[in-house]
Amino acid sequence: MNLYLGAMAEEPWEDTRADDAFVAVAGGGDDYAGGGSQNGGSRNGGARGAGNRNGGGYVPGATGTPVRDALFDRVPPHDDDAEMAVLGGMLMSKDAIGEVSQMIEVTDFYQPKHQTIYEAIINLFSASQPVDAVLVANELLKHGDLDKVGGADYLHSLVAAVPTAANATYYAEIVHQRAILRNVIAAGTKIAQLGYSAEGSQAEDVVNLAQAEVYEMSVGKVRQDYSAIYPVVRDTLDQIDKLQQGLINKGVPTGFHDIDDVTQGLQPGQMVVVAGRPAMGKSTLGIDFARAAALHHNLTTIVFSLEMSKVELAQRIISAETDIPLGALRRADEITPERWNTLNSFWTKLESAPLFIDDSPNMSLMEIRAKCRRLKQTNDLKLVVIDYLQLMTSGKQVESRQQEVSEFSRALKLLAKELEVPVVALSQLNRGPEMRNDKKPQLSDLRESGSIEQDADVVFLVHRPDFYDKEDRPGEADIIMAKHRNGPTETFHLAFLGAMSKFQDMPQDYSNQGV
Repeated sequence: MNLYLGAMAEEPWEDTRADDAFVAVAGGGDDYAGGGSQNGGSRNGGARGAGNRNGGGYVPGATGTPVRDALFDRVPPHDDDAEMAVLGGMLMSKDAIGEVSQMIEVTDFYQPKHQTIYEAIINLFSASQPVDAVLVANELLKHGDLDKVGGADYLHSLVAAVPTAANATYYAEIVHQRAILRNVIAAGTKIAQLGYSAEGSQAEDVVNLAQAEVYEMSVGKVRQDYSAIYPVVRDTLDQIDKLQQGLINKGVPTGFHDIDDVTQGLQPGQMVVVAGRPAMGKSTLGIDFARAAALHHNLTTIVFSLEMSKVELAQRIISAETDIPLGALRRADEITPERWNTLNSFWTKLESAPLFIDDSPNMSLMEIRAKCRRLKQTNDLKLVVIDYLQLMTSGKQVESRQQEVSEFSRALKLLAKELEVPVVALSQLNRGPEMRNDKKPQLSDLRESGSIEQDADVVFLVHRPDFYDKEDRPGEADIIMAKHRNGPTETFHLAFLGAMSKFQDMPQDYSNQGV
């Protein structure tokens, strides 16, 4: 069934028509063919064109005339300023590229030249190349597209027009919403054409085609996210079989025998919360998880430290791995020749260790997500540790701090599912434990948001009795598993070696396993 979708005529904003600008467009079978496109002036003086939604090229036309497409019957919805701001932000920040590329596709841009620039940026980013106006201009030049987009000057004007890359995702959302509106119009027009062109006996087929068109439009592209139960169960049984044969790992090891026994390791897609009062040891436990994964099992791990500097983190890791007291690392006279030998030996072992540390100040959620995605692509990321949740910023105004923390919590859970890695988020507790006689923390003590306990798959609460009473079980700690979505809860008893900044299994039960 061939459909004639009409022609594209152009006219200026006045009532006069340009008779010599006429482009015929036709679509065959069930495929949609969009209008051609044209570079021209716009009301705000910027370039304006009607892009082919299926990636076709653009047709040069008269300058100073907006495009009117017969498919849309008027200038389609779009926002040139938002498109320019998105590209400017991407040229300024690699993190913005990672975020924006998850939100929009090349066909979401209305202007053909913006589509071309976006493709060049994504090509460089996918190849792990640096991205800026000069490098993108060079990439476009190699493919003969630089003049088509307005030259290098236009690329530099995109950067100059954007004060910061922080808002790139908001501009991208505007671009995406305009693309959805164009898809709605295109789908409606196509459905109308189907109705007019069909015979009476084809009514049911037309309804099915119309439904398919609407569903494609609603998601931008067809993705079958649902699955029948039979293949899902089959895959689950195959996974159990491989586990028994030792062909796949149970999960990311925590380094603690009892915790790994109950959890079978930190599982991909899990959000794991480690919470405690200040100075209780939650950061220490988070770093212990990172050490076990990266240094003892060679699994790529990144630690985002919003509280401590890289040097402080490195000192803690050195102390925990070498058993040289943390205090000694800050006193030159306590580093003896023997300790220097130990330190040099440890440093040599770290040459290929897949442990990454990021202590960037005022780190936003956008930056964290972009960096994690990049590490997943380049180094097969296996574990993320964030220290700590309440220090993160969103960079936008919110109604309350509780709502902001709730957004962080949900976003980290979605990040864990997207990258299929466990995300360990450290969190503060409120003063609830200090009001109780036994000082033990509870799930309801999580600070600033009840959504943390809702989103988390596993919650560990750190409690050291000797913090409140030096005579009460000195050197011991209770790691209370207050929530375990996929299994039983439990309280684990660990030894706390504060001088070496680490927890370890109780020595009477296990001979220094998990150190």
